Amino acid sequence: MPLKAEGMKKSKSFWMGVLSGAVEPLAAVLTLFAAGLVVPAMPCLLSFAAGAMIYVVVRELIPEMSVESRSGMGVMSFAAGFAVMMILDVALG
Repeated sequence: MPLKAEGMKKSKSFWMGVLSGAVEPLAAVLTLFAAGLVVPAMPCLLSFAAGAMIYVVVRELIPEMSVESRSGMGVMSFAAGFAVMMILDVALG
């Protein structure tokens, strides 16, 4: 539709759209084969993703928590909550 709206003929814009999606089945087959190779590295990859998410959350939340009060109570509460969460994760497996 965007190609048609820009003045391209209907048939040409249709085939351009079909060709743009033609690589998806090939990529799906390659992903299926690559998935078997990635399984041993999955714990490391997931831990990296979790660390990145924790970094983003801390980067966004700590400045917000520190703005209202100078005592640092929000930052200390965040650190204590994270420590309790990690202790429970290790203890409960």
